[in-house]
Amino acid sequence: MVKIEMPRRSASRNQLPDEVANYVRNQILSGELRPGRFVRMEPIAEAVGVSITPVREGLVVLSSEGFVTWEPRRGFMVAEVTREDVRDLFWAQSQLAGELAARAAVRITDSELERLHGIQDRCVSALEASDVVAIGQLGPEFHRVINRSARSARLARLLQSIVNHLPSEFYASLETHADTSATAHGPIYEAIVRRDAEIAERLMRRHLLAGGDIVVRMLEERGLWKNSEGAA
Repeated sequence: MVKIEMPRRSASRNQLPDEVANYVRNQILSGELRPGRFVRMEPIAEAVGVSITPVREGLVVLSSEGFVTWEPRRGFMVAEVTREDVRDLFWAQSQLAGELAARAAVRITDSELERLHGIQDRCVSALEASDVVAIGQLGPEFHRVINRSARSARLARLLQSIVNHLPSEFYASLETHADTSATAHGPIYEAIVRRDAEIAERLMRRHLLAGGDIVVRMLEERGLWKNSEGAA
């Protein structure tokens, strides 16, 4: 019997709606797309270099995240994003990331701990050299090692689904803040080295909550709430 292979979407094709969603998130969070405006698909398709279908799929993703709403017979409309919305995203992240840090403190292997140590050392060196590019890359890697070391795949996926509500470049920019990397990652690392789950959880939660305040300031500087109240 001849086995018939079903056609598969290429990896790049599967990523197109995500690229669209990321592009539109940036447009919304920069204030380019204001609340109450309807989203025109054609300019987005042209800007991202895709057809209308992945644009529509990307907007459906954003609808599930609350960035846009679907108006029957009219299309997708930009929803309001408030300061409280942003802080809520980081509060949710802080709860999940805190639990993952606590589990990592108990479950991390020696090889994983060695890798985390290497990342932390390079991050300190990058801070001393004011290498913001390296800091922006090492910060997220620090978190990835901890999340994987927790050996709680479902919890990590839940965290990632919340992280995805903001463009990835926000997190890279967040890690370049000295008060984030220098004063937060070091104590978290030390708590994990000591296998102190309670302290690791507490510090990670505090770290993410502080990150929410930083991102709110970043969005204010980008003019997201210019000429609007943007309720806190």
